[in-house]
Amino acid sequence: MTEPTPGRLRVPGATLHYEVRGHGPLLLLIPGGSGGAAAFDGVADALAPAYTVATYDPRGLSRSPLDDAGAGQRVPEHADDALRLIDELSPGEPARVFGSSSGAITALHLLTAHPDRVERVVAHEPPVVELLPDAAAHRVFIDRVQDALRTQGLMPALAVFAAGLKKDGDPTAPRTAPERPRLPSHAAARAERTMADLPYFIGRIVPGFMLHHPDLPRLRALSDRLAVACGQDSDGELPHRAATFLAERVGAELLRFPGGHTGLTTHPAEFGELLKKALHTSRGAAGR
Repeated sequence: MTEPTPGRLRVPGATLHYEVRGHGPLLLLIPGGSGGAAAFDGVADALAPAYTVATYDPRGLSRSPLDDAGAGQRVPEHADDALRLIDELSPGEPARVFGSSSGAITALHLLTAHPDRVERVVAHEPPVVELLPDAAAHRVFIDRVQDALRTQGLMPALAVFAAGLKKDGDPTAPRTAPERPRLPSHAAARAERTMADLPYFIGRIVPGFMLHHPDLPRLRALSDRLAVACGQDSDGELPHRAATFLAERVGAELLRFPGGHTGLTTHPAEFGELLKKALHTSRGAAGR
Protein backbone atom coordinates (compact mmCIF):
# COMPACT_ATOMS: atom_id res chain seq x y z
CA MET A 1 0.00 0.00 0.00
CA THR A 2 1.30 3.47 -0.94
CA GLU A 3 1.99 5.61 2.10
CA PRO A 4 -0.36 8.61 1.91
CA THR A 5 0.66 12.17 2.68
CA PRO A 6 -1.28 13.33 5.77
CA GLY A 7 -2.62 16.81 6.38
CA ARG A 8 -4.80 18.74 8.79
CA LEU A 9 -7.40 21.35 7.93
CA ARG A 10 -8.98 23.71 10.38
CA VAL A 11 -12.75 24.10 9.81
CA PRO A 12 -15.42 25.81 11.94
CA GLY A 13 -15.85 23.68 15.06
CA ALA A 14 -13.34 20.95 14.21
CA THR A 15 -9.94 20.01 12.81
CA LEU A 16 -10.00 17.49 9.95
CA HIS A 17 -7.37 14.81 9.39
CA TYR A 18 -6.98 14.00 5.69
CA GLU A 19 -4.66 11.90 3.53
CA VAL A 20 -3.63 12.32 -0.11
CA ARG A 21 -2.29 9.85 -2.68
CA GLY A 22 -1.59 10.02 -6.40
CA HIS A 23 -1.71 12.71 -9.06
CA GLY A 24 -4.35 14.10 -11.37
CA PRO A 25 -7.82 15.62 -10.86
CA LEU A 26 -9.11 15.49 -7.30
CA LEU A 27 -11.21 12.55 -6.15
CA LEU A 28 -12.65 13.06 -2.66
CA LEU A 29 -13.75 9.87 -0.88
CA ILE A 30 -16.23 10.39 1.97
CA PRO A 31 -16.59 7.45 4.38
CA GLY A 32 -19.78 6.37 6.07
CA GLY A 33 -20.66 4.94 9.46
CA SER A 34 -17.89 5.07 11.98
CA GLY A 35 -15.26 4.63 9.27
CA GLY A 36 -12.59 7.22 8.59
CA ALA A 37 -9.92 7.59 5.96
CA ALA A 38 -8.83 3.98 6.56
CA ALA A 39 -12.14 2.73 5.13
CA PHE A 40 -10.66 3.38 1.68
CA ASP A 41 -7.31 1.66 2.15
CA GLY A 42 -8.47 -1.20 -0.07
CA VAL A 43 -9.31 1.00 -3.09
CA ALA A 44 -7.27 4.21 -2.79
CA ASP A 45 -4.05 2.85 -4.32
CA ALA A 46 -5.89 1.50 -7.37
CA LEU A 47 -7.45 4.93 -7.96
CA ALA A 48 -4.27 6.94 -7.36
CA PRO A 49 -2.73 6.50 -10.87
CA ALA A 50 -5.64 8.45 -12.35
CA TYR A 51 -6.55 10.84 -9.51
CA THR A 52 -5.29 12.82 -6.59
CA VAL A 53 -7.17 10.69 -4.06
CA ALA A 54 -8.14 12.46 -0.83
CA THR A 55 -9.58 10.54 2.10
CA TYR A 56 -10.42 11.93 5.52
CA ASP A 57 -11.92 11.35 8.93
CA PRO A 58 -15.21 13.30 9.09
CA ARG A 59 -15.58 15.70 11.98
CA GLY A 60 -15.88 13.96 15.35
CA LEU A 61 -14.47 10.65 14.09
CA SER A 62 -11.07 9.17 14.82
CA ARG A 63 -8.39 11.83 14.20
CA SER A 64 -10.75 14.76 13.44
CA PRO A 65 -11.69 16.13 16.88
CA LEU A 66 -14.57 18.49 17.53
CA ASP A 67 -14.02 21.70 19.47
CA ASP A 68 -17.19 20.87 21.40
CA ALA A 69 -17.24 17.12 21.99
CA GLY A 70 -21.01 17.18 22.56
CA ALA A 71 -21.99 19.15 19.45
CA GLY A 72 -24.89 17.84 17.39
CA GLN A 73 -24.19 16.87 13.80
CA ARG A 74 -25.87 18.21 10.67
CA VAL A 75 -25.48 17.18 7.05
CA PRO A 76 -24.90 20.74 5.71
CA GLU A 77 -22.02 21.20 8.16
CA HIS A 78 -20.36 17.97 6.99
CA ALA A 79 -20.88 19.00 3.36
CA ASP A 80 -19.20 22.34 4.10
CA ASP A 81 -16.22 20.38 5.44
CA ALA A 82 -16.03 18.45 2.17
CA LEU A 83 -16.19 21.72 0.24
CA ARG A 84 -13.33 23.18 2.27
CA LEU A 85 -11.22 20.11 1.51
CA ILE A 86 -11.94 20.52 -2.22
CA ASP A 87 -11.03 24.21 -2.03
CA GLU A 88 -7.82 23.33 -0.19
CA LEU A 89 -6.70 20.53 -2.52
CA SER A 90 -8.19 21.63 -5.86
CA PRO A 91 -8.75 25.39 -5.71
CA GLY A 92 -9.05 25.85 -9.47
CA GLU A 93 -10.98 22.77 -10.58
CA PRO A 94 -14.11 20.87 -9.50
CA ALA A 95 -13.70 17.43 -7.92
CA ARG A 96 -15.16 14.01 -8.39
CA VAL A 97 -16.72 12.72 -5.18
CA PHE A 98 -17.60 9.27 -3.88
CA GLY A 99 -19.55 8.78 -0.66
CA SER A 100 -20.76 5.66 1.07
CA SER A 101 -23.73 5.38 3.45
CA SER A 102 -23.87 8.54 5.59
CA GLY A 103 -20.94 9.83 3.52
CA ALA A 104 -23.15 9.47 0.45
CA ILE A 105 -25.72 11.75 2.11
CA THR A 106 -22.95 14.30 2.61
CA ALA A 107 -21.98 13.96 -1.06
CA LEU A 108 -25.58 14.49 -2.20
CA HIS A 109 -25.87 17.71 -0.20
CA LEU A 110 -22.48 18.89 -1.47
CA LEU A 111 -23.70 18.43 -5.06
CA THR A 112 -26.92 20.39 -4.51
CA ALA A 113 -25.31 23.18 -2.47
CA HIS A 114 -22.11 23.66 -4.50
CA PRO A 115 -22.57 22.22 -8.01
CA ASP A 116 -19.81 24.45 -9.39
CA ARG A 117 -17.26 22.57 -7.24
CA VAL A 118 -18.44 19.04 -8.08
CA GLU A 119 -17.99 17.34 -11.45
CA ARG A 120 -19.39 13.91 -10.62
CA VAL A 121 -20.87 12.20 -7.56
CA VAL A 122 -21.19 8.46 -6.96
CA ALA A 123 -23.43 7.88 -3.93
CA HIS A 124 -23.31 4.32 -2.55
CA GLU A 125 -26.44 3.32 -0.60
CA PRO A 126 -27.29 6.65 1.04
CA PRO A 127 -29.86 5.79 3.74
CA VAL A 128 -32.19 8.67 2.84
CA VAL A 129 -35.14 6.98 4.52
CA GLU A 130 -37.15 10.22 4.73
CA LEU A 131 -37.92 9.73 1.03
CA LEU A 132 -39.59 6.35 1.52
CA PRO A 133 -43.39 5.98 1.66
CA ASP A 134 -43.02 4.38 5.12
CA ALA A 135 -40.72 7.12 6.45
CA ALA A 136 -42.77 7.46 9.66
CA ALA A 137 -41.96 3.86 10.62
CA HIS A 138 -38.26 4.55 10.16
CA ARG A 139 -38.43 7.61 12.41
CA VAL A 140 -39.83 5.31 15.10
CA PHE A 141 -36.98 2.88 14.40
CA ILE A 142 -34.37 5.63 14.86
CA ASP A 143 -36.07 6.69 18.11
CA ARG A 144 -35.83 3.08 19.34
CA VAL A 145 -32.11 3.03 18.58
CA GLN A 146 -31.62 6.26 20.55
CA ASP A 147 -33.73 4.96 23.43
CA ALA A 148 -31.68 1.75 23.57
CA LEU A 149 -28.47 3.78 23.59
CA ARG A 150 -29.69 5.97 26.47
CA THR A 151 -31.19 3.22 28.62
CA GLN A 152 -29.16 0.09 27.83
CA GLY A 153 -25.90 1.19 26.26
CA LEU A 154 -23.99 0.89 23.01
CA MET A 155 -24.14 -2.82 22.19
CA PRO A 156 -27.93 -3.18 22.60
CA ALA A 157 -28.38 -0.04 20.51
CA LEU A 158 -26.15 -1.50 17.79
CA ALA A 159 -28.20 -4.69 17.80
CA VAL A 160 -31.46 -2.75 17.35
CA PHE A 161 -29.86 -0.68 14.60
CA ALA A 162 -28.48 -3.69 12.72
CA ALA A 163 -31.80 -5.55 12.93
CA GLY A 164 -33.72 -2.57 11.58
CA LEU A 165 -31.46 -2.22 8.53
CA LYS A 166 -31.94 -5.81 7.38
CA LYS A 167 -34.48 -7.00 4.85
CA ASP A 168 -37.77 -7.33 6.73
CA GLY A 169 -35.82 -6.00 9.68
CA ASP A 170 -37.42 -6.08 13.11
CA PRO A 171 -36.19 -3.21 15.29
CA THR A 172 -37.68 -4.97 18.32
CA ALA A 173 -35.52 -8.09 17.79
CA PRO A 174 -33.52 -9.48 20.74
CA ARG A 175 -31.00 -6.88 21.78
CA THR A 176 -27.82 -8.89 21.70
CA ALA A 177 -24.89 -7.58 19.69
CA PRO A 178 -23.35 -9.71 16.95
CA GLU A 179 -20.16 -11.52 17.77
CA ARG A 180 -17.06 -9.56 16.77
CA PRO A 181 -15.00 -11.47 14.19
CA ARG A 182 -11.36 -12.32 14.66
CA LEU A 183 -9.29 -9.88 12.62
CA PRO A 184 -5.84 -10.07 11.05
CA SER A 185 -3.25 -8.05 12.94
CA HIS A 186 -3.02 -5.28 10.30
CA ALA A 187 -6.74 -4.56 10.72
CA ALA A 188 -6.80 -4.58 14.51
CA ALA A 189 -5.86 -0.91 15.02
CA ARG A 190 -8.46 0.25 12.54
CA ALA A 191 -11.10 -1.94 14.22
CA GLU A 192 -10.29 -0.43 17.61
CA ARG A 193 -10.69 3.11 16.23
CA THR A 194 -13.99 2.08 14.68
CA MET A 195 -15.27 0.69 17.97
CA ALA A 196 -14.25 3.87 19.77
CA ASP A 197 -16.23 5.94 17.25
CA LEU A 198 -19.43 3.91 17.48
CA PRO A 199 -21.13 5.86 20.32
CA TYR A 200 -20.71 9.08 18.33
CA PHE A 201 -21.96 7.40 15.16
CA ILE A 202 -25.05 5.84 16.76
CA GLY A 203 -25.87 8.81 18.97
CA ARG A 204 -25.31 11.71 16.58
CA ILE A 205 -24.63 10.66 12.99
CA VAL A 206 -27.54 8.20 12.73
CA PRO A 207 -30.31 10.64 13.76
CA GLY A 208 -28.68 13.67 12.16
CA PHE A 209 -28.26 11.98 8.78
CA MET A 210 -31.06 9.42 8.45
CA LEU A 211 -33.65 12.09 9.24
CA HIS A 212 -32.19 14.42 6.59
CA HIS A 213 -34.36 15.09 3.52
CA PRO A 214 -32.27 15.76 0.38
CA ASP A 215 -33.22 18.49 -2.07
CA LEU A 216 -34.97 16.40 -4.75
CA PRO A 217 -35.65 19.22 -7.26
CA ARG A 218 -31.97 20.21 -7.21
CA LEU A 219 -30.84 16.59 -7.54
CA ARG A 220 -33.23 16.09 -10.43
CA ALA A 221 -31.75 19.12 -12.18
CA LEU A 222 -28.22 17.79 -11.58
CA SER A 223 -28.93 14.12 -12.25
CA ASP A 224 -26.50 14.03 -15.19
CA ARG A 225 -23.70 14.42 -12.63
CA LEU A 226 -25.02 11.74 -10.26
CA ALA A 227 -24.79 7.97 -10.11
CA VAL A 228 -26.46 6.06 -7.27
CA ALA A 229 -24.94 2.68 -6.41
CA CYS A 230 -26.53 -0.28 -4.62
CA GLY A 231 -24.98 -3.52 -3.38
CA GLN A 232 -25.62 -6.71 -5.31
CA ASP A 233 -26.15 -8.54 -2.02
CA SER A 234 -28.24 -5.97 -0.12
CA ASP A 235 -31.48 -6.04 -2.09
CA GLY A 236 -34.40 -5.33 0.27
CA GLU A 237 -32.27 -3.86 3.05
CA LEU A 238 -33.15 -0.36 4.20
CA PRO A 239 -30.21 1.58 2.66
CA HIS A 240 -30.67 -0.29 -0.65
CA ARG A 241 -34.40 0.53 -0.69
CA ALA A 242 -33.74 4.20 0.03
CA ALA A 243 -31.01 4.49 -2.62
CA THR A 244 -33.12 2.82 -5.30
CA PHE A 245 -36.05 5.09 -4.49
CA LEU A 246 -33.79 8.14 -4.69
CA ALA A 247 -32.46 7.17 -8.13
CA GLU A 248 -36.00 6.67 -9.42
CA ARG A 249 -37.25 9.98 -8.01
CA VAL A 250 -34.47 12.11 -9.50
CA GLY A 251 -33.76 10.15 -12.70
CA ALA A 252 -30.18 9.30 -11.75
CA GLU A 253 -28.14 6.41 -13.10
CA LEU A 254 -28.47 3.31 -10.86
CA LEU A 255 -25.46 1.01 -10.59
CA ARG A 256 -24.93 -2.38 -8.95
CA PHE A 257 -21.73 -2.70 -6.93
CA PRO A 258 -20.28 -5.93 -5.50
CA GLY A 259 -21.16 -7.07 -2.00
CA GLY A 260 -23.70 -5.49 0.27
CA HIS A 261 -23.78 -2.25 2.22
CA THR A 262 -20.14 -2.81 3.24
CA GLY A 263 -18.98 -3.98 -0.19
CA LEU A 264 -16.19 -1.41 -0.09
CA THR A 265 -14.58 -3.49 2.68
CA THR A 266 -15.60 -7.00 1.67
CA HIS A 267 -14.90 -6.72 -2.10
CA PRO A 268 -12.32 -3.90 -2.43
CA ALA A 269 -10.72 -4.93 -5.73
CA GLU A 270 -14.00 -5.39 -7.62
CA PHE A 271 -15.51 -2.34 -5.92
CA GLY A 272 -12.55 -0.17 -6.96
CA GLU A 273 -12.75 -1.28 -10.59
CA LEU A 274 -16.44 -0.44 -10.84
CA LEU A 275 -15.89 2.88 -9.09
CA LYS A 276 -13.28 3.86 -11.71
CA LYS A 277 -15.88 3.37 -14.43
CA ALA A 278 -18.65 5.10 -12.49
CA LEU A 279 -16.55 8.21 -11.93
CA HIS A 280 -16.53 8.92 -15.64
CA THR A 281 -19.56 10.83 -16.82
CA SER A 282 -21.78 8.87 -19.17
CA ARG A 283 -24.86 11.07 -19.47
CA GLY A 284 -23.74 14.37 -20.84
CA ALA A 285 -22.75 17.67 -19.32
CA ALA A 286 -21.23 16.70 -15.98
CA GLY A 287 -18.58 19.36 -16.27
CA ARG A 288 -20.90 22.31 -16.90
